[in-house]
Amino acid sequence: MKAVHFGAGNIGRGFIGALLSQSNYETIFVDVNAELIDELNDKGAYRVELAGTDDSIEVTNVSGLNSLEDEEKVIEAIAEAEVITTAVGPNVLPMIAPVLAKGLLEKNSNGIVIACENMVGGTEILKNHVIENLDEEQKEWISDRISFPNAAVDRIVPNQNQKDPLTVMVEPYYEWVVETSSINSELPDIKGITYVDDLTPYIERKLFTVNTGHAVAAYLGKYNGYLTIKESLDDSNIKNKIQGALSESGGVLIEKYGFNPDEHQDYIDTIISRFENPDLSDEVTRVGRGPVRKLGPKDRLVRPALEFIRLKKEEPAHLAEVIAAALDYKNEEDPEAVELQDLIREKGKISAFCEIAELEKDHPLVQSVEKYLV
Repeated sequence: MKAVHFGAGNIGRGFIGALLSQSNYETIFVDVNAELIDELNDKGAYRVELAGTDDSIEVTNVSGLNSLEDEEKVIEAIAEAEVITTAVGPNVLPMIAPVLAKGLLEKNSNGIVIACENMVGGTEILKNHVIENLDEEQKEWISDRISFPNAAVDRIVPNQNQKDPLTVMVEPYYEWVVETSSINSELPDIKGITYVDDLTPYIERKLFTVNTGHAVAAYLGKYNGYLTIKESLDDSNIKNKIQGALSESGGVLIEKYGFNPDEHQDYIDTIISRFENPDLSDEVTRVGRGPVRKLGPKDRLVRPALEFIRLKKEEPAHLAEVIAAALDYKNEEDPEAVELQDLIREKGKISAFCEIAELEKDHPLVQSVEKYLV
């Protein structure tokens, strides 16, 4: 069995690539990082360390292709693969779509594409980018043969500096949930995947808990002068505010999907304990990067806050405070942080927030956020 995975970074190698290898797939990584590609081809294997333990996983039967230099080989690999996965980041999906489209059109059998991205509806978005590169006949051909199921993924892969460029540390915990409703072929036998009929509750549970909690720790941590997520969690005041924000987002999940309140609180506690693992601690600037996207109407802060107002008819005070802290987020090395502060200097914090979150100034969330602005 053969798999093609776009993205040879830490998440690609430490999460998706590791599970594909453990499921006996020959895995071909596609990336623009020439050093990583050369190392993969030279060694054909790498090690995944499990944070907080002495355990590790040896990932074998892997190789790499440089998408800038080896497009024809990438197309050939896609054509031969049973499974194509991605972990490239939302902004890169449209960049890989043209070569993916070419490869899929060369397939002689059914295939499956799964975007393992930190976003809602990632595979569907990737499919739309692929379709943009096709004519009507090709679109019909792709629709008949290729499945594009959405997925929810969760595994913390901290920023790290390894002597071996291929070695990567990840947390032992992971979740990879794939929706079956759009799969028109046999389900891939991949270790670690949970197949479900409806992915929405799992996507939102992850987005409203892991992603929201991480953002709270990052933006409140940065606002209070901390450098790492672990430092933020060591501040009991911030930890309490994370619990508060996740209680608000959790209330939305319980109301919408019927999650058991006690079980969901256990899930929240598990997530926070993961953040507290010193081997997983990440810099607040890495977790908080991309504040414009993260303040968007469908992302981890504004969306649960809007849902909370709609369902609970209450003010989401904890989420509003975090949004205010995010508006104060500054990092000259983060293009979106620079963009955010430029917009704030031009229009002010409230107008900037309204533009990014697509809200009117008289919206209850805007009024709530305004209470916490300095």
